[in-house]
Amino acid sequence: MAKLIARPEYLRQLIQHKDVDLVKIVSGIRRCGKSSLLELFRQDLIETGVPEDHILHMNLESLRYRTLSDYLSFYDYVSERIPKEGKTYLIFDEVQNVKHWEKAIESFRLDFDVDIYITGSNAYLLSTEFSTLLSGRYVEIRMLPLSFKEFLTFYEFAPSVSLEEKFQKFLKFGGMPVLREYNFNEVRINQALEGIYSTVVLRDILQRNSFADPSTLQKIILFLCSNIGSFNSPNSIGAVLSQEGDIDRRKSKSIAGKTVEKYMAMLSSAYIFYPVGRYDIKGKQLLKTLGKNYIVDLGIRNLLLGYRDADRGHILEIIVFLELLRRDYHVSIGKVGDTEIDFVCEKPDHKMYIQVTESMQLPETRRRELAPLQKVADNYEKMILSMDPSFIQSYDGIKSIYLLDFLLS
Repeated sequence: MAKLIARPEYLRQLIQHKDVDLVKIVSGIRRCGKSSLLELFRQDLIETGVPEDHILHMNLESLRYRTLSDYLSFYDYVSERIPKEGKTYLIFDEVQNVKHWEKAIESFRLDFDVDIYITGSNAYLLSTEFSTLLSGRYVEIRMLPLSFKEFLTFYEFAPSVSLEEKFQKFLKFGGMPVLREYNFNEVRINQALEGIYSTVVLRDILQRNSFADPSTLQKIILFLCSNIGSFNSPNSIGAVLSQEGDIDRRKSKSIAGKTVEKYMAMLSSAYIFYPVGRYDIKGKQLLKTLGKNYIVDLGIRNLLLGYRDADRGHILEIIVFLELLRRDYHVSIGKVGDTEIDFVCEKPDHKMYIQVTESMQLPETRRRELAPLQKVADNYEKMILSMDPSFIQSYDGIKSIYLLDFLLS
């Protein structure tokens, strides 16, 4: 087993929820580090005095558990191994491989003194049936690939490599933790990413959606990758693909739109893309039309499209969006009149507006990026993130922040 590298932010969340009577669910795309996180948590339990025989850690993708295909056999197997005295910690990786697993999980809660932690690689884990059965009795910890801050601790760099050069590698290779094994060997990294991508598509989408057509799915993925940062809807995507002959021309655009909508829901459920809605700041309401879709990892996007430095503005947008998710913000795109703000970021006790741009050096770029923020009349924090070193700290109260400083803060 490869050496485990700490993911302190996620581990801290698990520790904070420890012994609370809620099922802890760690969700996220395959290979983003969920299993390693739970192993780190197991080690922390032992270090804090929990006896090893009071920790049951099972990866349900292992053939060791191939006979535990339904909730009854799963329940019986686990029940026999729970000590009669003291609290037992149950840790289950990829629990969705057990049919009706949620019934067993609820029974463990009712029948034993246990604290339960599970992982899953698709949102079917949080299906209607599960949510109904465990309504209000679970907490979800959404895990993403490495942030730039984590990327710097995962990899070893020569002292001569600048921060900007390290960031360039992050933009190119993304944040899948497994890539650490390849020491920036591009051919091997692409092979590893291809394996992750294929597994997600085959196991978390196509196997679970028998009606799905692999060719149509791939074309929609490539469309979304190519149009990061652009507004689109299922109907508009369906229309484009119909015109290009990628969706049956004999079907109406509305049918194509409904088809695309189903595929986009699958991609979201497998944590490959994150949809973001638009919010009318003056009207204070979410808009139902148009939105954006951000991919979970730049390495996967670059694998599919090739690395395009010309897309740098949109690439930076992806980086900031994912960072805001890691910081527990609810993110939407702001509409102010006929202009837009890249991100409206909200927590129960905090709100801010963010614009992302490659540079603020040109006067016309400055005017374009500042204009939407200047139209917002409230007093919440407003900032522009760019790759310019922050010589100018603010423009009439709108903060100007060097993107790398923001990511490392």
